Amino acid sequence: MTSPDIQAIREQVSQALIEDLGGELNAANDITANLIDADTQATATIITREPCVVCGVAWVNQAFALVDPNVSVTWHVNDGDKVDGDTVLVSLSGSARAILTAERTALNFLQTLSGTATTTAFYAHILSDSETKILDTRKTLPGLRMAQKYAVRCGGGQNHRIGLFDAFLIKENHIFSCGGIRPAIQRAKAMMPGAPVEVEVESIDELKLALEAGADIIMLDNFTNEQIQESVALTNKRSKLEVSGNITDERLASLSKLGVDYISSGALTKHVQAIDLSLRINIDSDK
Repeated sequence: MTSPDIQAIREQVSQALIEDLGGELNAANDITANLIDADTQATATIITREPCVVCGVAWVNQAFALVDPNVSVTWHVNDGDKVDGDTVLVSLSGSARAILTAERTALNFLQTLSGTATTTAFYAHILSDSETKILDTRKTLPGLRMAQKYAVRCGGGQNHRIGLFDAFLIKENHIFSCGGIRPAIQRAKAMMPGAPVEVEVESIDELKLALEAGADIIMLDNFTNEQIQESVALTNKRSKLEVSGNITDERLASLSKLGVDYISSGALTKHVQAIDLSLRINIDSDK
């Protein structure tokens, strides 16, 4: 599974470390770690205390490499692996100071991205017996857009548009500002021929307008299950249909039976329940 560009990950982790180290990437600024003798060596493991889908390997690697490239990082799992609680994810060896300085930054990325991947895997499992795919949204944590969208892929979900630049998503305020659904869709197709054009609708009448105007994807916003069934029949595969709004765990199973192409949920990335991880360190008494 292709992860985001390594340079982008490096910059992201660097910024997180700078935030932790008083405005500069200087491990000497960790005053608590400086209580430990500089030549003290250690081994450590990171374990998960609960079942999860792992995501964040490259971010953890960068956290330790940026603090001390001599820290050895050995992974026992890969991104996308489903693991049980109390599983050792990674083993570390090197400077005790460096391991403890990088610890929190590494765990922050690993627990957050694994949380996103784990939630996505749960949703994807509910939909696994249908043709309906789970999509993420732009409701990501600031600065973590590419990371969380990668985590969604690790969990078995699919990415919606990455940002405001790669696909049209014409919503209520765009429709109002353009003078209606038809002119908004027409302008989008004229502006960037070939780019996906999606429009959000709030009623069956708006759905009909979007179909007539040639929308590629139509988002059914806060439709009831009965309205969704009517929309599927009316659309008859002339456009892809996406369901959004009020997507709960309990509702997913019923939605999967209605024949829509996609279900999008901001909860995958904005309601992140971080995975409970722990780093355990052992001092090497021989060094």
